[in-house]
Amino acid sequence: MLHTQKSFIHDEMKMGDLFLVPTPIGNLEDMTFRAIKVLKEVDLIAAEDTRQSKKLCNHFEIDTPIFSYHEHNKESSGHRIIEYLQENKSVALISDAGMPTISDPGSELVQQVLESGAKVIPLPGANAALTALIASGITPQPFYFFGFLDRHKKEKKSQLTSLSSRNETFILYESPHRLKETLHVMLECLGNRTICLSRELTKKFEEFIRGNIEEVISWSENNEIRGEFCIIVEGSKEEIIDEKDSWWNALSAKEHVGHYIREGLNSKEAIKKVALERNVQKRDVYQAYHIE
Repeated sequence: MLHTQKSFIHDEMKMGDLFLVPTPIGNLEDMTFRAIKVLKEVDLIAAEDTRQSKKLCNHFEIDTPIFSYHEHNKESSGHRIIEYLQENKSVALISDAGMPTISDPGSELVQQVLESGAKVIPLPGANAALTALIASGITPQPFYFFGFLDRHKKEKKSQLTSLSSRNETFILYESPHRLKETLHVMLECLGNRTICLSRELTKKFEEFIRGNIEEVISWSENNEIRGEFCIIVEGSKEEIIDEKDSWWNALSAKEHVGHYIREGLNSKEAIKKVALERNVQKRDVYQAYHIE
C-alpha cells in the first residue's frame, strides 16, 4: 500500500517521531550540530550500548534519558518504543558508532514504526563504508555494500563465491580476529584482486592498506591486527551475464533454494545465497520458500 511521509509537516496522528541519528565512528568532531540538537530535544534515546552512548552524551552535555535497544532485546524494546511514540513522545535511535541499521540493529524497528503510522526521520552523518570507499583508490561507483561475512568458513566461502561475479566494487566489514582467514578465503574465491583495508577511521591511528590480496595477506602476517576493518574490493572484470542466461532462470525461487539444500546447505544458507544471486531481498526468498 502506498504511503507518503512529509517529515516536517504537522499531521493529525498525534504520534511522536523516530529519528535515526548517526554518531561519530571515531572522531567526536564529526558529530553534527543537528544531531546534537535532536538528541537534546527528543524525549528518549534508544542506544545499542548505553554505557558507550552516555560517554557521547556527557561530552556534548546531552541529558536526555537513555535506554537500551540492541540485537538481544529488540523485540521488547521495540514494543516499548512504539508505546512511547503512541504517547506522542519522540525517540532517537543511535548505534555505538556510525549509521543506525547499517550492520547495526534498527531495521526491524523502522518497519515496526512505519507500520504503526509514525514518522521515521533520518539524519545524515558518519558512515565507515562510504568513508573508506572514497579514499580506497578503487572505482567508487557503482558499488555494492555487503557488510559482515558469515563467521563460519563454509558459509563465508559460499558468500564470496556469489560476490565474485559482481562487477561493482563491493564493501565488506570484518573483525580483527577473523581478518586473516577471510583474506585467504577471498584469494581462493576472488583471485588476486586489488583491495583496500582501512582501520581506525577518523582516529589518530587511521590506516589504509592498499594492494592486491596476496600483498595484503603478507602484510597481515607481519603486522599486529587491531580494530575492525572495512574492506573495499575491486569488482569482477568479467563480462556481465544477462539474467535471462543465468542457469537458474527456469527455476522458481523455491526450486532455486531446494537446489542448494540438495548440495548440502541448510535452508538459511540457501536462502541467503539465492537472494544474492537473484539480487532480491532475503525476506522475499524466505516467503517464497516457506510460505508460498
